[in-house]
Amino acid sequence: MDKKFDLNRLNVKAFAREGLSLQGQQSLAQFVRLAEMAVARFDAPSEDASEPDQVSWRIQAELVPVISGESQIWMHLSAEIDLPLQCQRCMGPVKLAVEANASFRFVADEASAEAEDDESEEDLLVLTPELNIFELIEDELIMSVPLVPMHETCPTEVPMSAVDVAFEEALEAKPNPFAALAQLKKKPN
Repeated sequence: MDKKFDLNRLNVKAFAREGLSLQGQQSLAQFVRLAEMAVARFDAPSEDASEPDQVSWRIQAELVPVISGESQIWMHLSAEIDLPLQCQRCMGPVKLAVEANASFRFVADEASAEAEDDESEEDLLVLTPELNIFELIEDELIMSVPLVPMHETCPTEVPMSAVDVAFEEALEAKPNPFAALAQLKKKPN
């Protein structure tokens, strides 16, 4: 990584002017909001429990010439992680590949972003003196997490009914307190 670019406070315009790209890996722990979505390590040890979860990322910036005016600043971002989540079918742990790929065009201010947003296919960001790339990576990964994480095939049998058979059998075995009243009604006077 080039020492003159601090990814916590990146000068996007200078980065794009040089047409640079950077890539790296960061611990999931650095991305607090994303880490909060991940399930804690389960009690049962797994073969990869010693390996920390890593976010792999890559950014590339460029100046795109425009016929009428100043060149546009673009940034392309890709990031991925195998995120430990909770399967919503069997409630067990599942590691899912979460990937984010996005292209951003930078505009001068919020008014420009709002005016151009409906017609643009790309994401628009306001050009600021400093951009925290790690927050941008985290935002994109959070938006890419599946709403309902599930195994393709759960490792344990999943009950397909909400009926508890043991509970139903216990109810049937217990005498009905109103049965005695029914007997009294049936007795002739």
